[in-house]
Amino acid sequence: MENNEEQKIGDWVIYKNNQFIAFNKPAGLPSQSDKTNDKSLAQLAEIYAKQSLFLTHRLDRPASGVILFGKTNKAVAAINEQFQKRSITKTYLAAVKEMPPKESDELVHFIKKDKRQNKVVALTEEAPDAKKASLTYKLIGSSKTYHLLEIELHSGRHHQIRAQLQAIGCPIKGDVKYGFRRGNRDRSIHLHAWKLLFEHPVSRKQEEVMAALPDDPVWNGFKENGII
Repeated sequence: MENNEEQKIGDWVIYKNNQFIAFNKPAGLPSQSDKTNDKSLAQLAEIYAKQSLFLTHRLDRPASGVILFGKTNKAVAAINEQFQKRSITKTYLAAVKEMPPKESDELVHFIKKDKRQNKVVALTEEAPDAKKASLTYKLIGSSKTYHLLEIELHSGRHHQIRAQLQAIGCPIKGDVKYGFRRGNRDRSIHLHAWKLLFEHPVSRKQEEVMAALPDDPVWNGFKENGII
């Protein structure tokens, strides 16, 4: 890897210590290897860190934001336990065109996968092979064109936020797979993993990792209006 490419990956680092390293993943970069065989963040992260790393959670390819890697088996085991207990707080931001039906709400659906289309559907009632999914959202402001939702995820189902927002008539900007009319030119979607709050397994202190928003007209519109 050339030095300038390695430096670019270094610019994505937002948190690191002996146990963990976190990156602000750009939209369009896969978290881990997929069928496209494109270079993934996991591969680039290991090149940057010069060691094996362990992915602790995933983020959809067209989304951006925090991804945390463990450097040791013990660190990963500790984080996995927190994920299982749901003691980790994952906060996302989503830009939507339509005003949500309520300013804040808890959404509970049953997520069913369609493997053939690599998408899911959010059902309002239980169904065979469907898994319960929940999140809370609140409207935190609006620009001239879009509304910004802050989302706290309570479960980690495949494409959960995307499907649940579609189910209430608020597909994420650019997310044509889940109901938005037009895609973004770079195939990104305006979903950003903003914050990750967890307990450090050694210090036992609460650690918050926060990823800056991409430099983009829609996100910048919210910044200019003092919303974020």
